[in-house]
Amino acid sequence: MTPETIEAYGVRLRPDRLTDVTDLAAACADPVIRRFLPGLPDPYTEESARWWITEGAPAARATGGATYAIADPATDRLLGAAGLSHPVTERRQAEIGFWVAPWARGRGVATAATRALAEAAFAAGTVRLELLAHEENTASQRVALATGFRLEGVRRSAGQGRDGRHDLAVWVRLAGDPPGPTARLLPDLPGGRLTDGVVTLRRLGPEDADPLYRLHTRPEVVASRVPPVAPAREAIERRCRLAESHWLAGRSADLAIIDAATGAVAGGCALVYDEPATGQAMLGYSMLPEARGRGLATRAVRLVAAWAFEIGLARLWAGTGPENLASQRVLAKAGFRREGLLRGRLPGPDGTRVDTLVFGRLAGDRAD
Repeated sequence: MTPETIEAYGVRLRPDRLTDVTDLAAACADPVIRRFLPGLPDPYTEESARWWITEGAPAARATGGATYAIADPATDRLLGAAGLSHPVTERRQAEIGFWVAPWARGRGVATAATRALAEAAFAAGTVRLELLAHEENTASQRVALATGFRLEGVRRSAGQGRDGRHDLAVWVRLAGDPPGPTARLLPDLPGGRLTDGVVTLRRLGPEDADPLYRLHTRPEVVASRVPPVAPAREAIERRCRLAESHWLAGRSADLAIIDAATGAVAGGCALVYDEPATGQAMLGYSMLPEARGRGLATRAVRLVAAWAFEIGLARLWAGTGPENLASQRVLAKAGFRREGLLRGRLPGPDGTRVDTLVFGRLAGDRAD
């Protein structure tokens, strides 16, 4: 059993009180909280808050869980909630969760509360904590990283939302793990972007679905996809929505290439960390027709390569079709060297196989 009150890292975890009713009702009416906690009553009223304080929270504790109000130690005002649920006694494991009220966000409240509660749980004998997050809930995943949790995988269709089922990212911390932050394979871009004044790169986001769909349904771009089939609009929207989650997981840095003069999306670029053990990543890129022939792709590849080597990668590679001379020129100007031909590497149309020219660049190589 965890303590009744925990005070650490600038927050107080305490039992819910009837004096929290107004703040609890206001917080649980917030759209962000409701999106990721779809089981809340709708509408969430002060009567709903009273029921939780007098009946819901005590019932959760009676079944082996732990529920806490997160409060400001100076004023005791409600800032959010944290708790332990789904305990598996024989495995000494539980699930940790939290939410933060709109008026308390941006102050590190979730990180402080999660760290404090995790330490209390481990001190009480828990050996494994799971933090399950909707893949689009990157704020929670950042808290997981900050508090020493590591990504173990994705549970497909394990969550129930208002619009149906969804996947959950599984972040885990063991009692013997360091308290965090967990080292990231792909840190955030410095200042959120890379730029040379002519081209700018930033993380792909939901707002990029239109230009990205237009780009990846171009016949010449479809021909280089695996398999060479145009994507559905839904797949592109999902890619844009999950770009930050995949970045936090260390899988890929998916970037929009922006014309710095106009602010328009000019293309896309992705750094896929395909071999973390060897420090190798794959680089891919494509440009919209109106942005081609202006040197923007070369500038973008140079920027991404320089950043990749700065964060510790040792080798980058890229593949291109033998007939794609424009892409080969981009790679050569960006410091990549031709390394060989892989025969029949990729699936082609109608059951055929197509060759790939492989280009590589090491951390010590220089661009032209």
